[in-house]
Amino acid sequence: MSETAIKLDYKKGSIFIDKVQALLPDGGNLNLCLTCGACSSGCPATELSNMDPRKFLRYAAFGMDEEILKSDWVWMCTMCQRCVYVCPMKIDIPQLIYHARASWPREDRPKGILGSCDMALRNDSCSAMGTPPEDFQFVVEDVLEEYREAQPEFKDMEAPIDKQGAELFINQNSREPVTEPDELVPLWKILHIVGADWTYGSKGWAGENYCMFLADDESWEKVTRTTTAQAEQLGCKTFLNTE
Repeated sequence: MSETAIKLDYKKGSIFIDKVQALLPDGGNLNLCLTCGACSSGCPATELSNMDPRKFLRYAAFGMDEEILKSDWVWMCTMCQRCVYVCPMKIDIPQLIYHARASWPREDRPKGILGSCDMALRNDSCSAMGTPPEDFQFVVEDVLEEYREAQPEFKDMEAPIDKQGAELFINQNSREPVTEPDELVPLWKILHIVGADWTYGSKGWAGENYCMFLADDESWEKVTRTTTAQAEQLGCKTFLNTE
């Protein structure tokens, strides 16, 4: 009975091997991965494109950069952190995924995420739908007036924008004001019932950040700074990210 050895052609200078080492806890080594499969068991992207977190980590550990760079699976990861939560060694696989995404030429990254990121950079709303601040304000005021009239028990409900000194600065998924404005109301009702002191911002109100998922650090920083600058300008104490 013959045996065939598997040769791992590890290339010195792998773009991922050092990232893996840095992400392991307390100066550990690659052997800390137990290959237990806990990461894959709860991953919503497991088996998509014949890949899962455990397999991806092993590719990275063995310096198999080519296999990683040509796999669309890195864009199927939701970055939900479930794998980190269940990993007994707390290896940060999503951080490794992020580095893999960043290694792709920007123009080759998924068109949907790329387009949404670029749209968010075009105005101060940071909306992936391209909704400017004045349109957002119009929708909020219109929907608020409608529900106040239709439901008298909420006649005093507020949905403030740029309220100075509010306790909470809250953002909003940018698709809802455009495609599903009625979906804005449940959150307003909760905040009204509990007596929360809150506000939207006319700038940086959009709640998603496609630039982060695109692994575009510069654009991600611009979007985030726009939101935090508005929250600080209004004097809000807490930024509540509804996403």
